[in-house]
Amino acid sequence: MRGLLTSWQVWALGSAVFAALTAIFAKIGITEVNSDFATFIRTVVILLAIALMLTLAGNWQAPGTVPMKSWVFLVLSGLATGASWLCYFRALQIGKAAQVAPVDKLSVVLVAVFAVLFLGEQLSTVHWIAVVMIGGGALLLALPI
Repeated sequence: MRGLLTSWQVWALGSAVFAALTAIFAKIGITEVNSDFATFIRTVVILLAIALMLTLAGNWQAPGTVPMKSWVFLVLSGLATGASWLCYFRALQIGKAAQVAPVDKLSVVLVAVFAVLFLGEQLSTVHWIAVVMIGGGALLLALPI
């Protein structure tokens, strides 16, 4: 069991499952609510849940121990997350979840490209083929149903 909890694949699969549930729950939840306000509610819930997890696990860290570079990039990541959520909820409110979610997952393609360009990561030919397939699949799912 301990091996499973240290496997990135298990955590990534968990992320995918919860992301899928996020789309379904959000689509149902925003039917009578402004999408921006719905994003606010979601953000407050996340903040409280993470604060509880940090408290239970004893993982709070003094802000002064976080290096400035980490602060800058974590703030940028937070701003990007907020913008992504606002766009995602607006798209879910006006579109079909089965089409919005796959287009949102074009982020997988963009992460691969950005990781190569900005982080110096390398992808094999097989991985590039997979990236192209993910992109193609997302685009096909975005076609009108």
